[in-house]
Amino acid sequence: MDAIAVSEPSQIGDARRSAVALSTRLGFGQTRVGEAGIVATELATNLVKHGGGGQLLVGGYEDETGNGLEFLSLDQGQGMTNIAACLEDGYSTSGTSGTGLGAVGRLATVFDIWSQPGRGTALLARLAARPAQRAGPQARWGALSVAYPGESVCGDGLRFSDSAEGFRMMVVDGLGHGIFAAEASNAAVRVFNQMPEASPTATVEAMHQAMHKTRGAAVGVARYVMGVPEIRFCGVGNIAGAIIQGDDMRRMVSHNGTIGHTAPRIRDFEYPVTAPFLMVMASDGLSTSWSLDQYPGLRGRHPVLIAGLLYRDFRRARDDVTVLVIRENGA
Repeated sequence: MDAIAVSEPSQIGDARRSAVALSTRLGFGQTRVGEAGIVATELATNLVKHGGGGQLLVGGYEDETGNGLEFLSLDQGQGMTNIAACLEDGYSTSGTSGTGLGAVGRLATVFDIWSQPGRGTALLARLAARPAQRAGPQARWGALSVAYPGESVCGDGLRFSDSAEGFRMMVVDGLGHGIFAAEASNAAVRVFNQMPEASPTATVEAMHQAMHKTRGAAVGVARYVMGVPEIRFCGVGNIAGAIIQGDDMRRMVSHNGTIGHTAPRIRDFEYPVTAPFLMVMASDGLSTSWSLDQYPGLRGRHPVLIAGLLYRDFRRARDDVTVLVIRENGA
């Protein structure tokens, strides 16, 4: 995703141009491209007027619901005391017409907000490439990847594979950042895609063999099978994973090493689990000090919104960062 800093009115145009350019590349029709520009303008304006500045993340998405353009508006401003009132046309705290968030909500295919007074606001808006039925916040999974500042490509990668039997997921962090880190990550993704039935250990071992000519990477691979009360996880390097079930959060263990170069131990760990639960995996561009306990009500929100808040509050500014969030309801 592109991360656009928005702290003054002159940057609102940057956000609009980025959204228009990306929606055009995604094949949006002329009307939908215009709507993408409106959403970007309204969200960026809201960041300046109400959020005290922040970031607007803009990128494409593709999952079981379809594909399109995704916006994450993140600020650490005053927050909202009444979200419903803020979405009503005519409501304003700054003397404007008060139609911004209401307009975004009407145009968006998916729209979700978390806010708390004194803790800022995170807002997700998705525009499907074609008009589609609205989807609520109970999505299956969501993720974000943001490149090291100044780089045109992200050295991290991720995959999520869903089926009636369960899911597989991975996060990979190519050593360093930039194009050579991305090459290492892409090699890991190719192996993951080629081994849909393999265990996490077998997958990571195959990555290790396939990546000798790359810079190398940290990798985490997890698998969950419906009806089997455990998650199997294999990690090498600084990939962090956590399972959140009720009030309990268990962090997963990764071995030391670099896939493609030195990996003295590659093996699964088993973590007992019963649905419903959340699972989070992240590259080391995200600090490991996070907890969802400080965000009341967030666990029930869209997974992309969860990833966005963790990024907002715990990212390390001088690294690529990837956050992948899975919600398993057991249905």
